Amino acid sequence: MATKLKSVDAVIVGFGWTGAVLARELTKAGLNVVAIERGGMRDTTPEFSAPMIHDELRFAIRHDLMQDASRETLTFRNNVNQTALPIRRWGSFLPGNGVGGAGVHWNGQHYRFAPSEFRIRSHYQERYGKKFIPEGMTIQDWPVTYDELEPYYDRFEYLCGTAGKAGNIKGVIQQGGNPFEGPRAREYPNPAMKRSFQMKMFEDATREMGFHPYVQPSSDVTQPYTNPEGVDMGSCVYCGFCERFGCEMSAKASAQSTLLPVLLKDPKFELRTLSHVTKVNLDSTRKKATGVTYVDSQGREFEQPADLVLLCAFVLHNARLMMLSGIGRIYDPKTGKGGVGRNYAYQMSSSVTAHFNDKVFNPFMGAGACAMIMDDFNYDNFDHGPLGFIGGSYLCVESKGQRPIDFRNLPPGEPRWGKGWKQSVSHWYNRTFVIAAFGSVTAQRGNYLDLDPNYKDGFGNPLLRMTFDFSKNDLDMSKYCTDRAADIAKHMNPDKMGINYRKGPYSIVPYQTTHTTGGTMMGADPSTSAVNRYLQSWDVSNVFVMGAGAFPQNPSHNPTGTVGALAYWAADAITKKYLKSPGRLVHT
Repeated sequence: MATKLKSVDAVIVGFGWTGAVLARELTKAGLNVVAIERGGMRDTTPEFSAPMIHDELRFAIRHDLMQDASRETLTFRNNVNQTALPIRRWGSFLPGNGVGGAGVHWNGQHYRFAPSEFRIRSHYQERYGKKFIPEGMTIQDWPVTYDELEPYYDRFEYLCGTAGKAGNIKGVIQQGGNPFEGPRAREYPNPAMKRSFQMKMFEDATREMGFHPYVQPSSDVTQPYTNPEGVDMGSCVYCGFCERFGCEMSAKASAQSTLLPVLLKDPKFELRTLSHVTKVNLDSTRKKATGVTYVDSQGREFEQPADLVLLCAFVLHNARLMMLSGIGRIYDPKTGKGGVGRNYAYQMSSSVTAHFNDKVFNPFMGAGACAMIMDDFNYDNFDHGPLGFIGGSYLCVESKGQRPIDFRNLPPGEPRWGKGWKQSVSHWYNRTFVIAAFGSVTAQRGNYLDLDPNYKDGFGNPLLRMTFDFSKNDLDMSKYCTDRAADIAKHMNPDKMGINYRKGPYSIVPYQTTHTTGGTMMGADPSTSAVNRYLQSWDVSNVFVMGAGAFPQNPSHNPTGTVGALAYWAADAITKKYLKSPGRLVHT
């Protein structure tokens, strides 16, 4: 039997980016908050200290900062005619684990979504006609606008010390920034990252072709910075170990480098690690949460009563916990009804490699968000009418640091084994760069999450089941944008080049991106969404669900900027609306 603990004002499940933001905002409002994290404690010192943190084999290949798939995983299939099987080793995406979550091993790439994205269905129908959206595509308008989120985008950027050059300040286009971005209130808090040789080549080529390149917004801080919480952050040294690594410089924004130092001094905050939440407890009406049940590292079961329950775990875990707890209606692809598990989506990636005999690049210098990028083929920034698909991709040349185990891009036709392969790798390793395309994935009726009927975890609960495949729309979009990347590569006149199209069916094996979205999506209609515009459960009003699961579809740009903005948006709603009058914040 579970040991019942003393009640608190709010309990947070999962302590990554959104858990840290919510904990800080609620303790400032005077609430006693307990955060329960499945993984262990991690901080900049000693866990991210150099040189240990630069161990590529341990962190990038063996996934030391990621969820242990042997303890908890999910099952996967491409469509309902297949039997889903458990994922035994992470490949396509990498769920984080431990304090800080995926916010520890992210790259620091920090974007805002375009204003048109927030009303995507209405936008495409108005510009191209209602028949332009194909049957089975379930893209939806967001129940919040870009203008409403702008102050919260701004707040998260200043928390992180984001580095960049604004492209649009209060409606005035700014030289050197992204001219396609929505209006922002002010400039980024720190100057943009430095340009590498290959970034400069991409910038020059795309400008010559009439495009609009800009330096990628980065939450790898470019100079010493004190954020609005009074936390000092270091300056990025371009060590090349960002993606899949913690930051020893406190330069990459994470819970550890922005909020945790403040929270750990706050008597109203408690962090419990190595504790696995198994369900959200509901009262007899099934309309109110009474707290959560969790199991600690010694196998002891506890009940933590709370007035508020905030689900702040990874996309997939929030959806599963809602299903296991009976919160909301699980999506049924046959009827199209139900909000939990609906509109699961991913991010589309492809690339073009450019190889130059007479140029030498520095593959060891870089940062996770050090890139030159362009949005000319992203969102609806180009005419989709003759193309017949929805969505787009941003194109970029990154200088992330080409780790020697991971990076072996060779031109087509080179030897794939033995002495010839070694000679080819040696020659091309620092004479090659990649033009990457990262694109949108539209929501489809047949892509969703639910509970697997065959497989269970160690606690006896059903595993989450993912049913997903790329649609023709998304593959057509990806091919078109990859061909535009190839045009740019040709303009730079490489000696050799390779084109790596994304082809179906979707495979769970090779790494692509960790930007999974949907499953706990926000909406204006309780029958087709899991939470309302304030990320509050439609069915259990004292449960709020954070993260990219709220996205109705995957917009192309990386999600963390919007995840942080939504966390502040929801925190404002809780402290300024819900606490004054508990109950549903949106009535239909």
